[in-house]
Amino acid sequence: MTAEAQGAQPIAVKVGNYRWIIVALLFTAMVINYVDRQMLGLLKPTLEKELGWSETTYADIVFWFQAAYALSYAVFGRFVDRIGARMGFAAAFIIWTIGHISCAFAKSAGGFIAARVVLGIGEGGGFPAGIKAVTEWFPKKERAFATGVFNAGTNIGAIVTPLVVPGIVLTMGWQAAFIITGVVSLVWLPVWWFVYKRPREQSKLSAAELAYIEQDPADPVQHVPWSKLIRVKETWAYALGKFLIDPIWWMYLFWLPDFLSKRYGLDLKTFGPPLIAIYLLSDFGSVGGGWLSSRFMQRGMSINAARKLTMLICAVCVTPIAFAMYADNVWLAVGIIGLATAAHQGFSANLYTLPSDVFPRAAVGSVIGIGGMIGGIGGMAMSKYAGWVLEKIGSYTPIFVVAASAYLLALLVVHLLSPRMTPAKLD
Repeated sequence: MTAEAQGAQPIAVKVGNYRWIIVALLFTAMVINYVDRQMLGLLKPTLEKELGWSETTYADIVFWFQAAYALSYAVFGRFVDRIGARMGFAAAFIIWTIGHISCAFAKSAGGFIAARVVLGIGEGGGFPAGIKAVTEWFPKKERAFATGVFNAGTNIGAIVTPLVVPGIVLTMGWQAAFIITGVVSLVWLPVWWFVYKRPREQSKLSAAELAYIEQDPADPVQHVPWSKLIRVKETWAYALGKFLIDPIWWMYLFWLPDFLSKRYGLDLKTFGPPLIAIYLLSDFGSVGGGWLSSRFMQRGMSINAARKLTMLICAVCVTPIAFAMYADNVWLAVGIIGLATAAHQGFSANLYTLPSDVFPRAAVGSVIGIGGMIGGIGGMAMSKYAGWVLEKIGSYTPIFVVAASAYLLALLVVHLLSPRMTPAKLD
């Protein structure tokens, strides 16, 4: 009799962990991405005083960055589907680094708009290429967790920024902060170029791990035009979900230091601990949201139930943000905002997997790109709304009320348009 027939446990096959090296590279790139992106928000009070910006001027700079980001997201989605994650991510990284360093040479709001447009063009390629890489390197059951892990790099970037940038600004000026962080980040590029390959092209990958990665049924290898993608409701389930939640994250990124300054009197020297606490909580949410839906699936839930139950939990956790303005001390506000940002990241990690759950691999980058473009348009609207509210009303409460309701509405839209998360019918 075999050992299994006698009741013994079958011998476990060691799969290998090379795919997590890819996640580590993506995580590091997202750290750099968010240092570059968040610096403008951190320096907002400084630049407003030095360059004489109004709330509307700052909102316009954010608006044009998001416009470039939205357009680039869509273009890079298609670009990445054609040339792959390796070259696509490298191109995006080079462009956004040029834009980031260029901010050091801006002398006016127009100069900042031009530099941030270049930054937006490059950063718009980061997530399409990252999700494409996860799709190439992970089976469906691990994608939400892998996405959550590399997406956690955005929060580490948001933590690194208030730790590193104030010291540079106070000793060498804000221009030096853009130059130094941009130049140092270039170390990542050659590592990515020499390490990343598709699984079947990577000689260091074991046969067992390759089989594990390719365990899902094979997708048809075909070009999927946008004309097909925009006609299926699953594309709009993802895109409208992004339209509703992306602007909220943009708001945290670009206006949170200003909120802490206006409400609690913090400045460049004192932003650090509250922002670090908020984004540490966000990290737990990013990893936890991906882990939770994967855990639900391990316990027998369908992809549909696991993803949506996790998103519902996250959406409910965001709702207290409506009352953040009324917190009577900064650390109570930090707790409320940190819970909301953690829930956003958990929700986002699961929303990001929707294209790879229901579309063939050949279409994932394009769907991610369409969704990112629509999310960027939502971010543009939020920047104008935030600038108007702060200019006319002078309170963050209307902005936080919008944030509190966005995730429940996004989940409702996703469920109505993709009730079972079955494969999209592209024929």
